[in-house]
Amino acid sequence: MQLTSNEKNEYKVIEFEGSLDTATSPAVEKQINEFIDQGTLKFVFNFEKTKYMSSSGLRVLLATAKKLKGKGELKISNLNEVITEVFDVSGFSTILNVYKTEEEALS
Repeated sequence: MQLTSNEKNEYKVIEFEGSLDTATSPAVEKQINEFIDQGTLKFVFNFEKTKYMSSSGLRVLLATAKKLKGKGELKISNLNEVITEVFDVSGFSTILNVYKTEEEALS
């Protein structure tokens, strides 16, 4: 899993490339927590290049959303068909702010 980040419209946009699973989730969560500890509170997570997400990946998203609740914002964008199904089955598509594109999330 490779993370690329940049700043757009007051948001830190993080692009995830690869698989967000049991093996990669701890390092991803650590990186996200470092951004939060440095004062970043508005995120767009772009999953356009993510091939797979396990329940461990979903847990990272939920933990991030809980940390930001009431003081920040988490938006999810560019879910592929496989990850959209994971979000729908798990109910995450109703509890997180999901957008079709990064541009939509930033507007």
